[in-house]
Order: sequence, then structure tokens, then C-alpha cells
Amino acid sequence: MKKEALEMAKQAYITESECIAEMANYFDEEAYAKAVELLKNAERIGTSGCGHSGIICQHFAHLMCCIEQPARFISPAEGPHGATGFLQQGDVMVFASRGGKTKELMVLVDICKKKGVKIITVTENLESPLAEAADVVLKQYVNRETDKYNCQGTTSSTSLAVIFHVLQTMLIEETGFKNEQFALVHPGGAVGERLNK
Repeated sequence: MKKEALEMAKQAYITESECIAEMANYFDEEAYAKAVELLKNAERIGTSGCGHSGIICQHFAHLMCCIEQPARFISPAEGPHGATGFLQQGDVMVFASRGGKTKELMVLVDICKKKGVKIITVTENLESPLAEAADVVLKQYVNRETDKYNCQGTTSSTSLAVIFHVLQTMLIEETGFKNEQFALVHPGGAVGERLNK
């Protein structure tokens, strides 16, 4: 093992932990309250992003389903080919794009606007097209990625996941979601065994 690899491994922990600590300074109470209100009242929730953002958006859709807020990930490739039929007026679409300029997502934005679907955007760029099109914008903060070139979607993925975790945490409180409900929809695995004892 190269000495440099071990040094970078240790630095990765520091980089990501510092990012999470700093994120609290960008917590906009009003914006998060609006986002939670939209999510709470939506019959359906869509999520979309490209690359690493898309993968974390899939995670968010699953988090929503776990607390009985029906959600699904809509692929930027499948969205313009019928998948946005999942969304109806009054529903919510969550877009994630660090730069806020992902062209593939703008097509979905146009569809959402025409259908009366509310938009929540998570981005680092508050002046981006995706931010300007949104009903609510949640600021993403990233200090740097963990690789030496500052290019791989590492810390940025963690940052996005934390934002989604915060939203789910708030929604559990706002909706009064109970562990008994989770036990019903999650009977599998060690968690299900513990919940259903």
C-alpha cells in the first residue's frame, strides 16, 4: 500500500466530517419548512438527478417510501419518454444538481411546470436555472471532494444524502409517523425482526 493512499484515506474522513459540520451553517429554516410542507401534502413524490446525484435521489425516494410518503425515482432518460406520467398536479418533484445546470433535468422541469407539479431543487448554485425554476431551493454545501483532483462525487454525495436525511427526519415529526407503521412495511432483515418482536 502506498503511503500516499493511506494519507488520503485519513484525510477523506476529515474532509467529509468537516463538510457535514459546516452544512449546519447553511440550514435555512424557512426553506426547509416549505419543502417539508410540500412533501407532506403531496400524494406522490418524484426525484431526479444525474450521476451521483441521481443515485442519492434514488436513496431519497426509498427514504420517503419508508415513512409512507409514496415516491419514485424518475430517470432523466425515461422522464421525457412517459415516466413523468407518474406525477399529477399538486405532486412534488425533487431535483438534485450540484451546479444546477444539468441539461437533462431541464426537460423534466418544463413538464413539471406544465403539469402543475411543485419543484424542490437541491443545489450549490442558487442562481442556476434549476434553482430559478424551483418553488423551494435548498442550499447544498461542499468543501471539496475527497480525491486529490477534487473531481469525484464523494463529499458532494455525502452532502446531498445528509440534506435528504434531514428532510426525512423532519417529515417523521411533522407527519407523526410511528415505528409501528414502519414495522408493517419493513418486516425484513434485522431491523424488521427487532421492530416486530
